[in-house]
Amino acid sequence: KDNDTLREDSLAMRARQQLEALLNKTMRIHMTDGRTLVGCFLCTNRDCSVILGSAQEFLKPSNSFSAGEPRVLGLAMVPGHHIHIVSIEVQRASLAGPPYL
Repeated sequence: KDNDTLREDSLAMRARQQLEALLNKTMRIHMTDGRTLVGCFLCTNRDCSVILGSAQEFLKPSNSFSAGEPRVLGLAMVPGHHIHIVSIEVQRASLAGPPYL
């Protein structure tokens, strides 16, 4: 293999390891439409969709509706090509410090 191919393989392996380290961690996904999903990261795909287990949806408070109880979704998919994600946070393992990275 040439150097470019080896470098791409190394980057792909590192990216895979980083994703594997996130498996079964609690994530908070802030989306551009104001919704926030919180759930357990289960998987992703080549289209950058994210699958969350035990997911809850939190709506952005508006003038006509105040943010109340979260809506329980269960298994939820955030399609990468339909919904642009503002940010993703992963819950810290320890109880000290802020709850999300």
